[in-house]
Amino acid sequence: MYKACLFDLDGTLLDTVESIAHIANQVLAHYHLPPHPVDAYNYFAGDGADALVERSIRAAGGDLSCLDEARAMYRRMFAEDPLYHVTAYEGMTKTLETLKERGVKLAVCTNKPHPAALGAIYGIYGEELFDIVQGQVPEIERKPSPQCALLLAQRLQVKPQECMYVGDTDTDMLTGNRAGMYTIGVLWGFRGREELEKYHAHRIIGHPSELLKIQKGE
Repeated sequence: MYKACLFDLDGTLLDTVESIAHIANQVLAHYHLPPHPVDAYNYFAGDGADALVERSIRAAGGDLSCLDEARAMYRRMFAEDPLYHVTAYEGMTKTLETLKERGVKLAVCTNKPHPAALGAIYGIYGEELFDIVQGQVPEIERKPSPQCALLLAQRLQVKPQECMYVGDTDTDMLTGNRAGMYTIGVLWGFRGREELEKYHAHRIIGHPSELLKIQKGE
């Protein structure tokens, strides 16, 4: 029986791809660059806002001399409107509430900038559901470093092997596996089964409710 569950945010807890695309395409427009279709951001995302902005500018044929300014603009715009077209995935709220009722400790481990992560999670799920929300900050290495996951386990007072780590990308599977946690890949997010299998997900699921059986060791 697992005592804690750590979640990625974008593509795992929240459907944020339209939000990401909306903000990033505005940044591109500022530099007179063409927008990308929403589904392109499924692959630009996953390694943090800085990497996403760089990938979107490169793919649009832009000059990276504007990169620092563009990254700051993206973060500022996201902080101003963190909930644009952001929704919880079907069944996720009920699953989280059930895990909470069982006494499972819940945390968010994301490469999303910390203020934006707080705004999105608290805006959709409220401030009481998760024990800890940890977004990207300078003093913690970005995933796929296991540092954030291990720090959260320590703060939650559980062993890594007592944790489920839930995510939707290669970055998440690398993070959870490096932290010694039970990795669960989800099929409703930004990537597909092939990527999750390639990066050694212990389990792959198609609906949040499946977490309830896994948590009990089934």
